[in-house]
Order: sequence, then structure tokens, then C-alpha cells
Amino acid sequence: MFLLLEFDIPFWLNFVHPTLMVGLLALTLYAGYLGYQHRQTRLATGPEKKELIKGKFLQRHYEAGSLLLALMVLGAICGMGATYLANGKLFVSPHLLAGLGMIGLIATSASLVPFMRKGNYVARYTHIGLNTVLVGLFAWQAVTGVQIVQKLLSSVFG
Repeated sequence: MFLLLEFDIPFWLNFVHPTLMVGLLALTLYAGYLGYQHRQTRLATGPEKKELIKGKFLQRHYEAGSLLLALMVLGAICGMGATYLANGKLFVSPHLLAGLGMIGLIATSASLVPFMRKGNYVARYTHIGLNTVLVGLFAWQAVTGVQIVQKLLSSVFG
């Protein structure tokens, strides 16, 4: 038997998840930029390569990606948790399905890192492909998220 919990949460708490996700979208784009810069470093030669190495793009990409993985999983849990606490259920919607897909993509992408470190090009291109799809889903997630926030605001101020 499941206990159905329903709580009135403070109104401002509804905006923690969307605010976090906006920051994570920016972090996602930054991590992509760092990954691209690392690729440019690997392909460069001579003085250009020496200059690019100073940027430590691989280390920064790895750190940004690790932070992104942790915060995206926690953000998804918090978003679903807040929805459940406020409504007593989750709403199966494009927003939820895209978010769950994003969690699967980022976890799979991160799992390829040990293979990429060994020089596996299939893992590298799969990592890039998964993250490209992730950015596309994230953009769609942002659109559906804005619609949810608008609906929430109109229910209070409408």
C-alpha cells in the first residue's frame, strides 16, 4: 500500500527547479564549448598547440561535465519531487519524458569517458553525438518548462 502525500509548498519553491535548469543549460553549452576547444587542441600542431594546451580545456570540460551530471540528476529529482508533493502525482508530459531522456543521455555520455581516455574513437564520436542530442532535448525542455511556469503564474496571477 502506498501512502499518498500531498503538501502545500511555498510558492517560490516552484521556481527552484526552473532556475536551476536555466543555469544548467548555460553550463551545458559551456561544457560543449570546452569539449570543442579540447578537440581543437588535440588537432593543433606546433606553437598553436602549445598555446591551446595552456587553456587546460580537457580538465575544465571534465569538471564542468561532472558538475553537470550531478546537478542534472539532482535537478530532475527535485523537479519530480516538487511536482509530486504539490499535486500528489507526476504528470506524464513531454517535459517529463524529455527530462528522463536527458538523464539517460548524460549518464550514458559520461560512462564513455574511460573508453575515450584509451583513445577509442567510436566512444568519442558517440559521446559527441549523445551530447548533441542532449542539447537539442534541453532546448525543447526549456520551451516546455516555460509553458509550465506560465501556467503556474497564470493560475496565481491570472
